[in-house]
Amino acid sequence: MKSIRELYRIGTGPSSSHTMAPRRAAQRFVDRNRAAARIDVTLYGSLAATGRGHLTDVAILDTISPVTKCNIVWEPTIFLPFHPNGMKFEAFDAAGNRTDQWIVYSVGGGELAEEGAQRTASDEVYSMSTMTEILQWCERTGRSYWEYVEECEGSEIWDFLAQVWNTMCSAVERGLDREGVLPGPLNLRRRANSYHVRATGYKSNLQSRGLVFSYALAVSEENASGGEIVTAPTCGSCGVVPAVLYHLKKSRDFSDARIFRALATAGLIGNIVKHNASIAGAEVGCQGEVGVACAMAAAAANQLFGGLPAQIEYAAEMGLEHHLGMTCDPVCGMVQIPCIERNAYAAARALDANLYSAFTDGIHRVSFDRVVEVMKQTGHDLPSIYKETGEGGLARTWTDPV
Repeated sequence: MKSIRELYRIGTGPSSSHTMAPRRAAQRFVDRNRAAARIDVTLYGSLAATGRGHLTDVAILDTISPVTKCNIVWEPTIFLPFHPNGMKFEAFDAAGNRTDQWIVYSVGGGELAEEGAQRTASDEVYSMSTMTEILQWCERTGRSYWEYVEECEGSEIWDFLAQVWNTMCSAVERGLDREGVLPGPLNLRRRANSYHVRATGYKSNLQSRGLVFSYALAVSEENASGGEIVTAPTCGSCGVVPAVLYHLKKSRDFSDARIFRALATAGLIGNIVKHNASIAGAEVGCQGEVGVACAMAAAAANQLFGGLPAQIEYAAEMGLEHHLGMTCDPVCGMVQIPCIERNAYAAARALDANLYSAFTDGIHRVSFDRVVEVMKQTGHDLPSIYKETGEGGLARTWTDPV
């Protein structure tokens, strides 16, 4: 299992699969073909179907056009067998001869992969890759999940997580301050500011929930407008973990060190799903994005409140289990409707999962690993129109009567 540095990626939205990864791929290809007279990029399947709404073409052109001419070809009905998010880069000389070709895939969370090869990320750093064996390690050694992260990643991981946390906080605070309409044809008004103002007028529980909503909306709206965020585990689900941790930091005054440890545990949860299933909406639907984010946030919150390893595992299990089957159906191919609201609801659900688990001894029938298996199978069973193609579910409301 790879480093959580590959899960928490700092970059600009609105999509880790459709914006971050294509930008990285374009940069890699243009770097090795700077003498090319032209570069053609063909986008396949889900990457092509919702690419315009996710600014895929903007990310690629911004990277290649300053160096050489670039053409983009859209093939939304052609799905390459390895993964729904396929890209083909071709370089040509001045005479029109092809000098280089590269087929690569955006496999979720901003990561790239080549068919038949290892994913283009860091080396394997974790010897254990299931929640069950890591939980058994915790119970055997008396240590916690974040200590396993530190053992595998080294003490330098804390500097990285400090950067992650600072970026998350900045996204919340920028999003709370901004007003207006998000870019795109939906004319969706930003709501984080108004939610935050209204929440402060309530007392106790209602205020708490309203603030969590506002923090999740703030980050998600920053993502939708192309602002800097952290994939947790993706751009489309980037508001959940920051909302929960920012709220607990503000309301309970947890130290930065404890927040970093919670981020380490959340990253471990996301990593387990990424390694054993998928976090790509094009592959398994929104259960792999918002569902996994909810599990990460629930585990992080439970750890902050002193949960035992078994209780933390239970909180994560509930966070994911109750998102099973969630489709990825962005209206107009944009990470706005229903994505932004889903982040807010998942943040609240993460806190509920934490509370529910805190009332138990952590013993339950369905393990987190089992839910990950079910999520993977459910994702494969979902028809492709419900996995980021913009053709099914709520995405049809743009052309169908409401």
